[in-house]
Amino acid sequence: MSPTLRLYNTLTRTKEDFVPVDPDNVRMYVCGPTVYDYAHIGNARPVIVFDVLYRLLKHLAKQGVWDGGKGETTVTYARNLTDVDDKINARAARDFPGLPLNQAIAKVTQGTTAQFHADIDALGCLRPDAEPRATDHIEEMKAIIERLIARGVAYVAEEHVLFHVPAVAHLRDAPKYGSLARRPLDEMIAGARVDVAPYKRDPMDFVLWKPSRDGIDPGWPSPAGIATPGRPGWHIECSAMSMAKLLAPFGGGLSCNDPAKNVFDIHGGGIDLVFPHHENEIAQSCCAFGGADGSGRMANYWMHNGFLQVEGEKMSKSLGNFVTINELLETEKFGGQKWHGRVLRLAMLMTQYRQPIDWTGDRLVEARSNLFEWNELCFEAPEPTADVEEVVEPLLDDLNTPAAVAGFHALAKAVRISSGRQKVVAASRLRSALALVGLYHGGLSVELLKQDVRDRGLDAKVQSLIAARLAARRAKDFAESDRIRDELAAMGIALKDGKDPATGEPTTTWEVKR
Repeated sequence: MSPTLRLYNTLTRTKEDFVPVDPDNVRMYVCGPTVYDYAHIGNARPVIVFDVLYRLLKHLAKQGVWDGGKGETTVTYARNLTDVDDKINARAARDFPGLPLNQAIAKVTQGTTAQFHADIDALGCLRPDAEPRATDHIEEMKAIIERLIARGVAYVAEEHVLFHVPAVAHLRDAPKYGSLARRPLDEMIAGARVDVAPYKRDPMDFVLWKPSRDGIDPGWPSPAGIATPGRPGWHIECSAMSMAKLLAPFGGGLSCNDPAKNVFDIHGGGIDLVFPHHENEIAQSCCAFGGADGSGRMANYWMHNGFLQVEGEKMSKSLGNFVTINELLETEKFGGQKWHGRVLRLAMLMTQYRQPIDWTGDRLVEARSNLFEWNELCFEAPEPTADVEEVVEPLLDDLNTPAAVAGFHALAKAVRISSGRQKVVAASRLRSALALVGLYHGGLSVELLKQDVRDRGLDAKVQSLIAARLAARRAKDFAESDRIRDELAAMGIALKDGKDPATGEPTTTWEVKR
């Protein structure tokens, strides 16, 4: 019997079996960062969560879960980069005042994008299959806007183009506005932080296109006959980029009137994006695609990760607890030490993705201790091809990562209590399970503990000294044994002596003292 993946769908508020639109092509879109500065640790949560889902989808595709056992299903993961934003413009003006605006903006976005990639690479995240930039899809945005105007759900006012929310009801097949957020109108108005503007027909109307301020904002030729150069609103960007990467290559898009070809599988992001961003994406896409009456769904499964707070408080620069991914990796700002990227990854996965998470020093210490032990137990073990149900089964249940962590503990225990060939098999199963979710380190265990240790010869040196000490102990040369122990202690290495339960032979394990 094929495994069944079940995912919680924000759209229906239920956990549902995942059935792809096309069994040969699974498609997922996740809202990515606005590249104006270092990404903070809250930004890392959706990156890690949906990386685990991406890995699981690829794992199931390889098993042939959706294509009758052939194992040929393609998984396409798209995560956008927003490179049109007022914060980007402000930083460009601040950091590069002598450059033309577009060049200054390019310098900001290129630098921050490179930093974002370096940071999430350190977290063990795979790159998505597509990473569209908003500025590369301006024409698609303008085409969608023209379609929305033609269908009577958008209008031009004072060089802006606005989406007219009440008009959604006039398209028979489009979903009711608010179906994702499920909030009363007055709450949605408050939640949207609606700008009061005299040219709006309704308070809920939102901007699709706006005029650019000369010398302050980048600008492109405007749609709908507007003479003034302009720039897109935030929400239209994701409708255009998801169309470009997940609909048009598979027969959908504005040129296709078939609603069935204008829906993809999974749309993800943080819980803060449910309203207004994702609600507005649905409205735009479902009114623009399909036939004259629109289409029923933009994506079939809407997934959202919960909020993150730091040491029991909302993360805020004013509270002094704002911390970036890079600061965790490269400085001692949090907890007085640097943290390995995969330690941060495990700490994030210790809480189920839909639940709020409290980011604490104690959580990171626990994650580091566990990951160090697991890596020691399976370092360089052969990787098996069989499934590791102790971890796969929990992940199939809406990415139940806390239960998967319990599975890692069970697999680690199996390594500790076994010997001989059974120990090798148990170690390789642990390695396979860790690799599945991006937690197999595969390098020196010491790097998980102490970031400033860069000498890759250290592990070999320590093991050589331990072997020499064991030989001295067997020869009852205790003076030499003590000398080697002291040498290791001077290197910051703590030893723990024991016996192999199967053979009774003396053994020694080690760790870096902190």
